[in-house]
Amino acid sequence: MISHPTLKPQDGQLIQGGSLVVRLANFVKLPHTVFAMPFALVGVVFASVANPLTLPILGWTVLAFTAARFAAMGFNRIVDRDVDAINPRTSMREIPSGALSLHQARGSVLVASLLFFFASSQLNSLCLLLSPIALAWVLGYSYTKRFTRCSHLWLGLGLSIAPVGGYLAVAGHWSTPWWLLCALAMTVVTWSGGFDIIYALQDAEFDRNNGLRSIPSSIGVVNAIRLARALHVTAIACLILVALGVPQLGAGIIQPLVWAGVALATLLLLWEHRLVHAADLSRINAAFFTMNGIISLSFFSCVLAARLLGAIWGRAGFAVALPVVTP
Repeated sequence: MISHPTLKPQDGQLIQGGSLVVRLANFVKLPHTVFAMPFALVGVVFASVANPLTLPILGWTVLAFTAARFAAMGFNRIVDRDVDAINPRTSMREIPSGALSLHQARGSVLVASLLFFFASSQLNSLCLLLSPIALAWVLGYSYTKRFTRCSHLWLGLGLSIAPVGGYLAVAGHWSTPWWLLCALAMTVVTWSGGFDIIYALQDAEFDRNNGLRSIPSSIGVVNAIRLARALHVTAIACLILVALGVPQLGAGIIQPLVWAGVALATLLLLWEHRLVHAADLSRINAAFFTMNGIISLSFFSCVLAARLLGAIWGRAGFAVALPVVTP
């Protein structure tokens, strides 16, 4: 009989290569940026209806989001390095495997945090004022599994900063109607909280045996899946509120295309939950990464198309001011 080596579960979505840049990208799971970045850009698009959007503002917004996410993910890997080392699924992550030293990891998080503050300062005073609070919240997530099983919702609140930050970066003030940003943020909270519960299913037994708190380890896989479904139903309800609030932004967005985004997100979430069953968790990576990436990109694409077509058809001037370069 031929014996085969036991393969460790893959952590998923890794970039191939051994350079420092590639190792840093894998360290923070750079491909996962696809989850929240499109929602940050949805906030940018909504704000552009009544506020000028320049290329520098867009660039600083993307940099601020990317830097904050890098700092949060890197800090999480530093805090969890001992736990990651004993979990078969995560033991090959960059710090436990030695691909990155602790000094390199800490240095990269420090640089990313400073970049976040600098980018925020280039946007407006409100973004700079709120930046320490936002960073403290997303860094604080790394400790939540030590004291609460609701870490998934803490993460969701952290990711919901993205659309709010995108809007504030352009407008410099809260949305009109006031509840539109609240509905958009709650969409991200419940959507990402639900998919993080799904992702945590694969570590339910490990968390339970090692004193870590999560919803799957606390209430079981079956009940956790039910809760994830309830959160995703809530996410769709919040998206419906977003679509209802779009006309109050102004006539610069074609609402039927936003409704198409809501419909797409609903269908994709339904498909996502067809992939995950208590008796078969083998397709969690497909449900977690592929489907959620498609959901966020699809909704953003519909919102962007609605905004561009609204501008082309002249319902309102597309408030984009390209920077003037003088010799």
